Amino acid sequence: MQAVLNTELKGLKLLGRGKVRDIYDLGDKMLIVTTDRISAFDVIMPNGIPGKGKILTEISLFWFEQTKHIIKNHLITADINEMPAEVQQYRDILEGRTMLVHKCKPYPVECVARGYITGSGWKDYLSTGAICGLKLPANLKESEKMPETLFTPAYKAEMGEHDENISYEQVEGLVGADTAKKLKEYTVKIYETARDIADAKGIIIADTKFEFGELNGEMILIDEILTPDSSRFWYKAKYEAGKPQQGMDKQYLRNYLETLDWNKTAPGPVLPDEIVKGTADIYRQITDILKG
Repeated sequence: MQAVLNTELKGLKLLGRGKVRDIYDLGDKMLIVTTDRISAFDVIMPNGIPGKGKILTEISLFWFEQTKHIIKNHLITADINEMPAEVQQYRDILEGRTMLVHKCKPYPVECVARGYITGSGWKDYLSTGAICGLKLPANLKESEKMPETLFTPAYKAEMGEHDENISYEQVEGLVGADTAKKLKEYTVKIYETARDIADAKGIIIADTKFEFGELNGEMILIDEILTPDSSRFWYKAKYEAGKPQQGMDKQYLRNYLETLDWNKTAPGPVLPDEIVKGTADIYRQITDILKG
């Protein structure tokens, strides 16, 4: 299987390319095509992970269904047969990796939920006793579950730049107090709902990030949701606080990249076959476990 790194759909207007997704403008709707590109440290790797886009779409659809009672989302359909004819002509490329969604106005905030102390949060805590300025109890251990879910927003950076952690007060300045309050409440509620669903299946969701937008004056959930690209998944059976955990997500790739003499700026290194396969296997495994 070859990786789909870029799509060129003649007759459809390309709105933009993100780190992973190609987005096409269909008037009041958009076509989101999830490619097999993979990024780490905000740098897109030269070679992709074959089939990754289909796995990300599959897991996002699962979570959209599991959380639609909490908040509406942007999905119209992921069935290629229900999409316009000009889309269906590219069935061979698009099937399984494409969502037709409502066009909305995205908020410029990446909404991060942290349930366990790990990653950059752990480093922050060691040096400041806080995560993103939010004070925590003393003597917490690495990977420990925190007393409550933290909302640690970030300002969504332009392509090729790093997202910047911001305070809750800065979120209020960007979107207003009422919207900031809703962003926080929805972020925590969705995360804790998903955390409990995954826990029952033997998976810990340590942290994740969401994006929201406005459609007809109403806040909705957009982009991807609770994928191995946007979340930290751990094996519950192997979990032990006080040390790093064995991840079921993009951490596998990050760990490999940390062994290289690479300064984490573009261009990224070409990934060897075993890392490509290992990443694909992990993404497939987490999806299969969650979907049962």
